[in-house]
Amino acid sequence: MGQTTTGQTLFDKLWQQHKVMELENGEDLIFIDRIFLHERTGTLALEALEERGLPVRRPRHAFCVMDHIIDTFPGRGDATRFPGGTQFIVRTRQAAARMGLRTFDIGDPDQGISHLVSAEQGIALPGLSLVCPDSHTCTLGALGTLAWGIGTSEAEHALATSTLALARPPTMRIEWTGSLGAGVSAKDMALFLISRLEATGGRGAALEFCGPAIAELPVEGRMTLCNLGVEFSAFTALIAPDDKTIDYVQGRPLAPDGKLWEQAREHWRTLHSDPDACFDHEHCLDAAQVQPMVSWGTSPEQSLPVVGRIPAPEELAAEKQQLKYRRALDYMGLAPGSSLQGVPVDAAFIGSCTNARLSDLREAARVLQGRRVARGVTAICVPGSSRVKAAAESEGLDRVFREAGFQWREAGCSLCFYAGGEGFGEGRRVISTTNRNFEGRQGPSVRTHLASPATVAASAVRGAIELAEAL
Repeated sequence: MGQTTTGQTLFDKLWQQHKVMELENGEDLIFIDRIFLHERTGTLALEALEERGLPVRRPRHAFCVMDHIIDTFPGRGDATRFPGGTQFIVRTRQAAARMGLRTFDIGDPDQGISHLVSAEQGIALPGLSLVCPDSHTCTLGALGTLAWGIGTSEAEHALATSTLALARPPTMRIEWTGSLGAGVSAKDMALFLISRLEATGGRGAALEFCGPAIAELPVEGRMTLCNLGVEFSAFTALIAPDDKTIDYVQGRPLAPDGKLWEQAREHWRTLHSDPDACFDHEHCLDAAQVQPMVSWGTSPEQSLPVVGRIPAPEELAAEKQQLKYRRALDYMGLAPGSSLQGVPVDAAFIGSCTNARLSDLREAARVLQGRRVARGVTAICVPGSSRVKAAAESEGLDRVFREAGFQWREAGCSLCFYAGGEGFGEGRRVISTTNRNFEGRQGPSVRTHLASPATVAASAVRGAIELAEAL
Protein backbone atom coordinates (compact mmCIF):
# COMPACT_ATOMS: atom_id res chain seq x y z
CA MET A 1 0.00 0.00 0.00
CA GLY A 2 1.51 3.34 -1.06
CA GLN A 3 2.29 6.02 1.50
CA THR A 4 0.13 9.14 1.36
CA THR A 5 2.15 12.32 1.04
CA THR A 6 1.01 15.82 1.88
CA GLY A 7 2.27 18.92 0.15
CA GLN A 8 3.73 21.88 1.98
CA THR A 9 2.27 25.30 2.57
CA LEU A 10 4.32 28.37 1.71
CA PHE A 11 4.88 28.89 5.42
CA ASP A 12 6.05 25.27 5.82
CA LYS A 13 8.65 25.81 3.14
CA LEU A 14 9.95 29.06 4.61
CA TRP A 15 10.01 27.66 8.14
CA GLN A 16 11.86 24.52 7.07
CA GLN A 17 14.40 26.49 5.04
CA HIS A 18 15.23 28.58 8.12
CA LYS A 19 15.08 25.85 10.75
CA VAL A 20 18.48 25.30 12.32
CA MET A 21 17.44 22.62 14.78
CA GLU A 22 14.67 21.45 17.06
CA LEU A 23 15.21 22.30 20.71
CA GLU A 24 14.50 20.05 23.68
CA ASN A 25 11.48 22.11 24.71
CA GLY A 26 9.83 21.52 21.33
CA GLU A 27 10.60 24.94 19.92
CA ASP A 28 12.58 25.41 16.72
CA LEU A 29 15.71 27.50 16.35
CA ILE A 30 15.09 29.72 13.33
CA PHE A 31 17.81 31.49 11.35
CA ILE A 32 17.21 35.23 10.94
CA ASP A 33 18.41 36.74 7.67
CA ARG A 34 17.64 40.41 8.34
CA ILE A 35 17.14 42.50 11.49
CA PHE A 36 15.66 45.99 11.58
CA LEU A 37 15.78 48.35 14.56
CA HIS A 38 14.26 51.76 15.16
CA GLU A 39 15.12 54.49 17.62
CA ARG A 40 12.64 53.39 20.30
CA THR A 41 14.22 49.95 20.54
CA GLY A 42 17.64 50.29 18.96
CA THR A 43 19.16 51.98 21.98
CA LEU A 44 18.02 49.28 24.38
CA ALA A 45 19.04 46.31 22.24
CA LEU A 46 22.41 47.64 21.08
CA GLU A 47 23.51 49.04 24.42
CA ALA A 48 22.51 45.80 26.13
CA LEU A 49 24.82 43.91 23.76
CA GLU A 50 27.66 46.32 24.49
CA GLU A 51 27.20 45.91 28.23
CA ARG A 52 27.65 42.16 27.76
CA GLY A 53 30.64 42.62 25.49
CA LEU A 54 28.88 40.99 22.53
CA PRO A 55 29.17 42.14 18.92
CA VAL A 56 26.44 42.07 16.31
CA ARG A 57 27.06 38.73 14.61
CA ARG A 58 26.27 39.91 11.06
CA PRO A 59 26.34 43.73 11.05
CA ARG A 60 25.86 43.91 7.25
CA HIS A 61 22.49 42.23 7.70
CA ALA A 62 21.23 44.45 10.53
CA PHE A 63 19.78 47.91 9.95
CA CYS A 64 18.51 50.85 11.95
CA VAL A 65 16.05 53.59 11.04
CA MET A 66 14.78 56.78 12.61
CA ASP A 67 10.99 56.65 12.28
CA HIS A 68 8.96 56.23 15.47
CA ILE A 69 9.57 59.28 17.62
CA ILE A 70 11.22 61.74 15.25
CA ASP A 71 9.56 65.02 14.39
CA THR A 72 7.88 65.19 10.96
CA PHE A 73 7.68 68.96 10.59
CA PRO A 74 9.75 70.53 7.76
CA GLY A 75 13.28 71.52 8.80
CA ARG A 76 13.40 68.89 11.51
CA GLY A 77 16.47 67.83 13.46
CA ASP A 78 16.97 65.66 16.54
CA ALA A 79 14.50 67.71 18.60
CA THR A 80 11.25 65.86 19.18
CA ARG A 81 8.06 66.30 21.19
CA PHE A 82 8.41 62.87 22.75
CA PRO A 83 9.70 63.05 26.34
CA GLY A 84 13.33 61.99 26.26
CA GLY A 85 13.06 61.34 22.53
CA THR A 86 16.17 63.26 21.54
CA GLN A 87 18.30 61.06 23.77
CA PHE A 88 16.84 57.93 22.19
CA ILE A 89 17.66 59.28 18.73
CA VAL A 90 21.23 60.29 19.61
CA ARG A 91 22.06 57.15 21.57
CA THR A 92 20.63 54.83 18.90
CA ARG A 93 22.61 56.64 16.20
CA GLN A 94 25.82 56.36 18.21
CA ALA A 95 25.31 52.72 19.18
CA ALA A 96 24.49 51.73 15.59
CA ALA A 97 27.66 53.46 14.38
CA ARG A 98 29.78 51.67 16.97
CA MET A 99 28.27 48.33 15.93
CA GLY A 100 28.75 49.02 12.22
CA LEU A 101 25.04 49.09 11.27
CA ARG A 102 23.64 50.94 8.27
CA THR A 103 21.35 53.64 9.67
CA PHE A 104 18.64 55.43 7.70
CA ASP A 105 18.92 58.65 9.65
CA ILE A 106 17.10 61.98 9.69
CA GLY A 107 17.98 63.78 6.48
CA ASP A 108 18.89 60.56 4.64
CA PRO A 109 17.00 60.42 1.30
CA ASP A 110 16.29 56.73 2.04
CA GLN A 111 14.88 57.33 5.55
CA GLY A 112 11.33 56.29 6.35
CA ILE A 113 9.16 53.89 8.29
CA SER A 114 11.05 50.62 8.74
CA HIS A 115 8.64 48.41 6.79
CA LEU A 116 8.65 50.77 3.80
CA VAL A 117 12.44 51.14 3.85
CA SER A 118 12.90 47.36 4.04
CA ALA A 119 10.87 46.91 0.87
CA GLU A 120 12.26 49.95 -0.98
CA GLN A 121 15.87 48.94 -0.37
CA GLY A 122 15.48 45.24 -1.17
CA ILE A 123 16.35 44.35 2.41
CA ALA A 124 13.13 42.34 2.55
CA LEU A 125 13.12 39.79 -0.28
CA PRO A 126 11.03 36.73 -1.09
CA GLY A 127 12.11 33.75 0.94
CA LEU A 128 14.14 35.66 3.55
CA SER A 129 13.36 35.88 7.25
CA LEU A 130 13.20 39.36 8.79
CA VAL A 131 12.39 40.59 12.29
CA CYS A 132 11.90 44.03 13.78
CA PRO A 133 10.69 45.22 17.20
CA ASP A 134 7.45 46.44 15.65
CA SER A 135 4.26 44.42 15.45
CA HIS A 136 3.51 45.49 11.87
CA THR A 137 6.62 43.84 10.47
CA CYS A 138 4.23 41.29 8.93
CA THR A 139 3.66 43.94 6.23
CA LEU A 140 6.63 42.42 4.39
CA GLY A 141 4.91 39.07 4.02
CA ALA A 142 3.38 40.67 0.92
CA LEU A 143 6.74 40.01 -0.75
CA GLY A 144 6.87 36.41 0.40
CA THR A 145 9.19 37.38 3.27
CA LEU A 146 8.87 35.46 6.54
CA ALA A 147 8.58 38.59 8.68
CA TRP A 148 7.26 39.16 12.17
CA GLY A 149 7.47 41.56 15.09
CA ILE A 150 9.60 40.84 18.15
CA GLY A 151 10.45 42.34 21.53
CA THR A 152 13.62 44.17 22.51
CA SER A 153 15.17 41.17 24.29
CA GLU A 154 14.50 39.03 21.22
CA ALA A 155 16.15 41.71 19.07
CA GLU A 156 19.20 41.55 21.30
CA HIS A 157 19.36 37.75 20.92
CA ALA A 158 18.88 37.90 17.15
CA LEU A 159 21.61 40.51 16.78
CA ALA A 160 24.07 38.39 18.76
CA THR A 161 23.25 34.98 17.27
CA SER A 162 21.27 35.46 14.02
CA THR A 163 18.70 33.06 15.48
CA LEU A 164 15.50 33.01 17.52
CA ALA A 165 13.76 30.13 19.28
CA LEU A 166 10.06 29.85 18.47
CA ALA A 167 7.16 27.47 18.76
CA ARG A 168 5.88 26.73 15.28
CA PRO A 169 2.56 28.56 14.80
CA PRO A 170 -0.48 26.98 13.15
CA THR A 171 -1.31 27.85 9.56
CA MET A 172 -4.38 29.54 8.10
CA ARG A 173 -5.40 30.09 4.50
CA ILE A 174 -7.72 32.93 3.59
CA GLU A 175 -8.88 32.70 0.02
CA TRP A 176 -10.34 35.79 -1.62
CA THR A 177 -12.59 34.97 -4.55
CA GLY A 178 -14.15 37.45 -6.96
CA SER A 179 -12.95 40.98 -7.67
CA LEU A 180 -13.06 44.25 -5.77
CA GLY A 181 -15.63 46.79 -6.89
CA ALA A 182 -14.83 50.33 -7.99
CA GLY A 183 -13.53 52.53 -5.18
CA VAL A 184 -12.75 49.55 -2.90
CA SER A 185 -9.19 49.02 -1.66
CA ALA A 186 -7.01 46.58 0.25
CA LYS A 187 -7.68 48.57 3.44
CA ASP A 188 -11.38 47.90 2.99
CA MET A 189 -10.61 44.18 2.50
CA ALA A 190 -8.66 44.08 5.76
CA LEU A 191 -11.37 45.84 7.79
CA PHE A 192 -14.00 43.61 6.19
CA LEU A 193 -12.01 40.49 7.14
CA ILE A 194 -11.46 41.54 10.75
CA SER A 195 -15.07 42.66 11.22
CA ARG A 196 -16.33 39.33 9.84
CA LEU A 197 -13.97 36.97 11.72
CA GLU A 198 -13.18 39.19 14.75
CA ALA A 199 -9.87 40.62 15.95
CA THR A 200 -8.89 37.27 17.47
CA GLY A 201 -9.75 35.32 14.33
CA GLY A 202 -6.13 34.93 13.26
CA ARG A 203 -5.49 32.59 16.21
CA GLY A 204 -1.75 33.33 16.30
CA ALA A 205 -1.43 31.63 12.93
CA ALA A 206 0.76 32.17 9.93
CA LEU A 207 -1.78 33.50 7.43
CA GLU A 208 -1.60 33.00 3.72
CA PHE A 209 -3.76 35.22 1.54
CA CYS A 210 -4.54 33.78 -1.87
CA GLY A 211 -7.18 33.69 -4.60
CA PRO A 212 -8.16 35.76 -7.64
CA ALA A 213 -8.67 38.99 -5.71
CA ILE A 214 -5.17 38.73 -4.23
CA ALA A 215 -3.65 38.10 -7.64
CA GLU A 216 -5.32 41.29 -8.88
CA LEU A 217 -3.96 43.43 -6.03
CA PRO A 218 -0.84 45.50 -6.72
CA VAL A 219 2.10 44.78 -4.42
CA GLU A 220 1.51 47.91 -2.31
CA GLY A 221 -2.11 46.87 -1.75
CA ARG A 222 -0.89 43.45 -0.63
CA MET A 223 1.37 45.20 1.88
CA THR A 224 -1.64 47.00 3.35
CA LEU A 225 -3.51 43.71 3.71
CA CYS A 226 -0.57 41.90 5.32
CA ASN A 227 0.12 44.92 7.57
CA LEU A 228 -3.25 44.43 9.25
CA GLY A 229 -2.64 40.72 9.82
CA VAL A 230 -1.43 41.50 13.33
CA GLU A 231 -4.73 43.29 14.04
CA PHE A 232 -6.32 39.94 13.21
CA SER A 233 -4.13 38.33 15.91
CA ALA A 234 -1.97 36.50 13.38
CA PHE A 235 1.68 35.61 13.95
CA THR A 236 2.46 36.78 10.44
CA ALA A 237 0.86 37.09 7.01
CA LEU A 238 2.16 35.88 3.64
CA ILE A 239 1.38 36.15 -0.03
CA ALA A 240 3.20 33.87 -2.49
CA PRO A 241 5.59 35.73 -4.80
CA ASP A 242 4.42 36.12 -8.40
CA ASP A 243 5.48 38.15 -11.42
CA LYS A 244 4.22 41.35 -9.77
CA THR A 245 6.45 40.64 -6.75
CA ILE A 246 9.50 39.89 -8.89
CA ASP A 247 8.98 43.05 -10.95
CA TYR A 248 8.67 45.07 -7.72
CA VAL A 249 11.89 43.66 -6.25
CA GLN A 250 14.06 43.86 -9.38
CA GLY A 251 16.59 46.67 -9.32
CA ARG A 252 16.23 47.47 -5.62
CA PRO A 253 19.56 48.59 -4.09
CA LEU A 254 20.13 45.37 -2.11
CA ALA A 255 18.37 42.95 -4.45
CA PRO A 256 20.58 40.41 -6.21
CA ASP A 257 21.69 41.08 -9.77
CA GLY A 258 23.37 39.27 -12.63
CA LYS A 259 23.57 35.49 -12.26
CA LEU A 260 22.45 35.77 -8.64
CA TRP A 261 19.26 37.48 -9.83
CA GLU A 262 18.49 34.62 -12.20
CA GLN A 263 19.09 32.06 -9.45
CA ALA A 264 17.00 34.01 -6.95
CA ARG A 265 14.13 34.43 -9.39
CA GLU A 266 14.02 30.70 -10.10
CA HIS A 267 13.99 29.95 -6.37
CA TRP A 268 11.26 32.51 -5.70
CA ARG A 269 9.01 30.81 -8.23
CA THR A 270 9.02 27.71 -6.00
CA LEU A 271 7.72 29.71 -3.02
CA HIS A 272 4.05 28.83 -3.08
CA SER A 273 1.77 26.37 -1.34
CA ASP A 274 1.53 22.99 -3.02
CA PRO A 275 -1.90 22.06 -4.43
CA ASP A 276 -2.32 19.31 -1.81
CA ALA A 277 -1.01 21.38 1.13
CA CYS A 278 -3.09 21.20 4.32
CA PHE A 279 -3.79 24.21 6.54
CA ASP A 280 -4.89 24.12 10.16
CA HIS A 281 -7.63 26.68 9.47
CA GLU A 282 -9.26 27.93 6.26
CA HIS A 283 -11.67 30.70 5.32
CA CYS A 284 -13.07 31.90 2.01
CA LEU A 285 -14.30 35.46 1.42
CA ASP A 286 -15.83 37.10 -1.64
CA ALA A 287 -14.08 40.36 -2.55
CA ALA A 288 -17.18 41.48 -4.45
CA GLN A 289 -19.01 41.80 -1.12
CA VAL A 290 -16.52 44.35 0.24
CA GLN A 291 -17.62 47.98 0.33
CA PRO A 292 -15.66 51.06 1.45
CA MET A 293 -15.26 50.48 5.19
CA VAL A 294 -14.78 52.62 8.28
CA SER A 295 -14.34 51.66 11.93
CA TRP A 296 -16.86 52.92 14.46
CA GLY A 297 -15.40 51.56 17.71
CA THR A 298 -12.09 51.01 19.45
CA SER A 299 -11.00 47.84 17.62
CA PRO A 300 -10.58 47.23 13.89
CA GLU A 301 -13.21 44.48 14.22
CA GLN A 302 -15.74 47.20 15.02
CA SER A 303 -15.99 48.28 11.40
CA LEU A 304 -18.83 48.67 8.92
CA PRO A 305 -19.42 49.91 5.40
CA VAL A 306 -19.44 53.72 5.33
CA VAL A 307 -23.14 53.52 4.43
CA GLY A 308 -23.85 51.13 7.32
CA ARG A 309 -25.48 51.66 10.70
CA ILE A 310 -23.90 50.91 14.06
CA PRO A 311 -25.26 47.70 15.60
CA ALA A 312 -26.95 47.65 19.00
CA PRO A 313 -25.05 45.72 21.69
CA GLU A 314 -28.21 43.72 22.36
CA GLU A 315 -27.85 42.12 18.94
CA LEU A 316 -24.77 40.28 20.19
CA ALA A 317 -25.21 36.96 21.95
CA ALA A 318 -22.26 37.11 24.35
CA GLU A 319 -22.64 39.38 27.37
CA LYS A 320 -18.89 40.03 27.45
CA GLN A 321 -19.08 41.20 23.82
CA GLN A 322 -22.01 43.47 24.66
CA LEU A 323 -20.02 45.15 27.43
CA LYS A 324 -17.10 45.70 25.04
CA TYR A 325 -19.41 47.27 22.45
CA ARG A 326 -21.09 49.54 25.01
CA ARG A 327 -17.70 50.78 26.20
CA ALA A 328 -16.64 51.43 22.60
CA LEU A 329 -19.84 53.34 21.85
CA ASP A 330 -19.42 55.41 24.98
CA TYR A 331 -15.79 56.24 24.19
CA MET A 332 -16.56 57.11 20.58
CA GLY A 333 -19.64 59.15 21.48
CA LEU A 334 -21.88 57.25 19.08
CA ALA A 335 -25.35 55.73 19.41
CA PRO A 336 -26.59 52.29 18.29
CA GLY A 337 -28.49 52.39 15.03
CA SER A 338 -26.93 55.66 13.91
CA SER A 339 -25.35 56.06 10.50
CA LEU A 340 -21.60 56.45 10.13
CA GLN A 341 -21.94 58.47 6.95
CA GLY A 342 -22.23 62.09 7.97
CA VAL A 343 -20.60 61.80 11.42
CA PRO A 344 -18.57 65.07 11.74
CA VAL A 345 -14.78 64.82 11.99
CA ASP A 346 -12.31 67.28 13.48
CA ALA A 347 -9.20 65.96 11.75
CA ALA A 348 -7.98 63.73 8.93
CA PHE A 349 -4.67 61.88 8.85
CA ILE A 350 -3.06 60.16 5.88
CA GLY A 351 0.08 58.28 6.88
CA SER A 352 1.57 55.22 8.64
CA CYS A 353 3.05 51.92 7.51
CA THR A 354 -0.46 50.86 6.50
CA ASN A 355 -1.35 53.53 3.95
CA ALA A 356 1.41 56.04 3.20
CA ARG A 357 2.95 54.57 0.06
CA LEU A 358 2.96 56.35 -3.26
CA SER A 359 -0.16 54.52 -4.48
CA ASP A 360 -1.99 55.60 -1.31
CA LEU A 361 -1.06 59.23 -1.82
CA ARG A 362 -2.17 59.04 -5.44
CA GLU A 363 -5.50 57.59 -4.34
CA ALA A 364 -6.07 60.42 -1.86
CA ALA A 365 -4.87 63.09 -4.31
CA ARG A 366 -7.36 61.86 -6.90
CA VAL A 367 -10.16 62.65 -4.46
CA LEU A 368 -8.64 65.96 -3.31
CA GLN A 369 -7.90 67.35 -6.78
CA GLY A 370 -9.71 70.66 -7.18
CA ARG A 371 -11.31 70.45 -3.72
CA ARG A 372 -10.70 72.00 -0.29
CA VAL A 373 -10.72 70.56 3.20
CA ALA A 374 -13.80 71.62 5.15
CA ARG A 375 -13.50 74.60 7.46
CA GLY A 376 -12.28 73.64 10.94
CA VAL A 377 -10.79 70.26 9.91
CA THR A 378 -7.09 69.70 10.64
CA ALA A 379 -5.69 67.67 7.74
CA ILE A 380 -2.20 66.14 7.75
CA CYS A 381 -0.35 63.97 5.24
CA VAL A 382 2.87 62.21 6.30
CA PRO A 383 4.52 60.15 3.54
CA GLY A 384 5.76 56.77 4.70
CA SER A 385 9.30 57.33 3.48
CA SER A 386 11.51 60.06 2.11
CA ARG A 387 11.57 58.19 -1.20
CA VAL A 388 7.77 58.24 -1.32
CA LYS A 389 7.79 61.94 -0.46
CA ALA A 390 10.29 62.74 -3.23
CA ALA A 391 8.36 60.66 -5.78
CA ALA A 392 5.08 62.32 -4.79
CA GLU A 393 6.63 65.76 -5.14
CA SER A 394 8.01 64.88 -8.57
CA GLU A 395 4.42 64.07 -9.62
CA GLY A 396 3.03 67.24 -8.08
CA LEU A 397 0.98 65.38 -5.48
CA ASP A 398 2.31 67.62 -2.72
CA ARG A 399 0.72 70.61 -4.48
CA VAL A 400 -2.62 68.81 -4.60
CA PHE A 401 -2.46 68.14 -0.85
CA ARG A 402 -1.32 71.67 0.03
CA GLU A 403 -3.86 73.38 -2.21
CA ALA A 404 -6.57 71.23 -0.64
CA GLY A 405 -5.53 72.41 2.83
CA PHE A 406 -3.44 69.48 4.04
CA GLN A 407 -0.16 69.89 5.90
CA TRP A 408 2.62 68.18 3.92
CA ARG A 409 5.14 66.63 6.31
CA GLU A 410 8.45 64.77 6.37
CA ALA A 411 8.46 60.96 6.53
CA GLY A 412 7.92 59.03 9.76
CA CYS A 413 5.39 57.26 11.96
CA SER A 414 4.12 60.61 13.23
CA LEU A 415 0.51 60.71 14.47
CA CYS A 416 -0.10 57.01 13.95
CA PHE A 417 0.40 56.61 17.67
CA TYR A 418 0.72 58.76 20.76
CA ALA A 419 3.46 58.20 23.33
CA GLY A 420 3.58 61.62 24.91
CA GLY A 421 4.45 63.43 21.70
CA GLU A 422 2.25 65.08 19.11
CA GLY A 423 -1.49 64.37 19.37
CA PHE A 424 -4.71 65.63 17.86
CA GLY A 425 -6.17 67.12 21.04
CA GLU A 426 -8.37 65.66 23.72
CA GLY A 427 -11.72 64.35 22.55
CA ARG A 428 -11.21 65.20 18.87
CA ARG A 429 -12.64 62.86 16.22
CA VAL A 430 -10.13 61.79 13.58
CA ILE A 431 -10.51 59.76 10.40
CA SER A 432 -7.22 58.06 9.72
CA THR A 433 -5.45 55.67 7.35
CA THR A 434 -3.61 54.08 10.27
CA ASN A 435 -3.93 50.55 11.66
CA ARG A 436 -5.15 50.98 15.23
CA ASN A 437 -8.06 52.79 16.80
CA PHE A 438 -7.57 51.82 20.44
CA GLU A 439 -8.50 54.30 23.16
CA GLY A 440 -5.88 57.05 23.20
CA ARG A 441 -4.01 55.67 20.19
CA GLN A 442 -3.67 59.11 18.59
CA GLY A 443 -3.77 61.15 21.78
CA PRO A 444 -5.67 61.31 25.10
CA SER A 445 -9.40 60.68 24.49
CA VAL A 446 -8.95 61.01 20.71
CA ARG A 447 -11.63 59.13 18.77
CA THR A 448 -10.11 57.41 15.73
CA HIS A 449 -11.99 56.05 12.70
CA LEU A 450 -9.91 53.79 10.43
CA ALA A 451 -10.48 54.02 6.68
CA SER A 452 -8.81 53.95 3.28
CA PRO A 453 -6.93 56.98 1.83
CA ALA A 454 -9.84 57.76 -0.50
CA THR A 455 -12.38 57.72 2.33
CA VAL A 456 -10.13 59.83 4.57
CA ALA A 457 -9.65 62.39 1.80
CA ALA A 458 -13.38 62.54 1.03
CA SER A 459 -14.22 62.90 4.72
CA ALA A 460 -11.72 65.74 5.10
CA VAL A 461 -13.43 67.58 2.24
CA ARG A 462 -16.94 66.93 3.55
CA GLY A 463 -16.00 67.57 7.19
CA ALA A 464 -17.77 64.32 8.03
CA ILE A 465 -17.36 60.61 7.26
CA GLU A 466 -18.09 60.26 3.55
CA LEU A 467 -17.68 58.04 0.51
CA ALA A 468 -15.25 59.28 -2.13
CA GLU A 469 -17.85 58.53 -4.80
CA ALA A 470 -20.37 60.76 -3.02
CA LEU A 471 -18.39 63.98 -3.56
